[in-house]
Amino acid sequence: MFRRVLTVAVAAASLAACSATTGQAPQGERVVTLVTHDSFAVKPELLDAFKAETGITIKTLASGDAGAMTNKLVLTKGNPIGDVAFGVDSTFASRALKEGVFAEYASAEAGKGAQRYQLDPPNRLHAVDVGDVCLNIDVAALKDVGEPKQLADLADPRYRDMLVVQDPATSSPGLAFLLGTIATFGESNWTNYWGQLKANGVKVVSGWEEAYTQDFSGSSGKGPRPIVVSYASSPSAEVGDDGTPRTKALLDTCYRQVEYAGVLEGAKNAEDARKVVDFLLGEKFQADVPGQMYVYPSREGVALPEAWTKAAPLPEKARTLPASQVDANRERWVQQWRALVQG
Repeated sequence: MFRRVLTVAVAAASLAACSATTGQAPQGERVVTLVTHDSFAVKPELLDAFKAETGITIKTLASGDAGAMTNKLVLTKGNPIGDVAFGVDSTFASRALKEGVFAEYASAEAGKGAQRYQLDPPNRLHAVDVGDVCLNIDVAALKDVGEPKQLADLADPRYRDMLVVQDPATSSPGLAFLLGTIATFGESNWTNYWGQLKANGVKVVSGWEEAYTQDFSGSSGKGPRPIVVSYASSPSAEVGDDGTPRTKALLDTCYRQVEYAGVLEGAKNAEDARKVVDFLLGEKFQADVPGQMYVYPSREGVALPEAWTKAAPLPEKARTLPASQVDANRERWVQQWRALVQG
């Protein structure tokens, strides 16, 4: 699920403000329950404007990370916990589709860019945002050593004890990084690569916040390690007073994650739920995505914040794996990783 909220306090404040809409609705009011991951954030005024335009109140229901949320949606598919879900990402989408969690709905707004990331012809899921997981480096800390250029470079003794990654069993970017290594080195060689990383002193932590804000030297936490698994957009939050980013995403190391939204099968308010999907794909919400959730909008033609132009360009050739392949092998790959790296 990708969640990669870089200024955690800002995102949390935004979500708290958004959650003001989640109280008990007055009798007769039109309410759509939007199931989200914990890092969903939106300006409250956008929700207010949507309500003024449509008469619909969006009630958010945070349900853990992408994996936990997907599990809840699968387990409750006979009696869905909401009307719409946002945040099922490309590493879990095939499971949700196979289990029949989402209903068919072809939003007219999808033709503005979301169709580039379409997963199934019935249009049960619509791409809302893109967040590529990449290696990030502390530029100054690596000045004398030299920057790694690709994943294979991290096995070089020059980078011993410099890399911190997240556990793929507990972290969305950690899983994406694991999938990126499998896409790069193949089924026959990815375990050898991780064996080299282990021998070279890779540190594994449970989640993104710990890795980025505590261990990474390029963030405000000023930790000891100058290489971290984060997002292509992360350097936009690390721009100095002189306008120069202190960190850099290595765009040849990225794995693409896409987050989707869809109407839940059996939703009590299906007609209004479709309007919420349209809202998530609409120009106003899409323009809010970079500043609130630090990911790239799926809609074409949406202007990115000025700092992103230099610090956080969207990678042109991020790695991917077919969703069906990920679904079929994810648990086995994670178990193999755990036995190798943590065993």
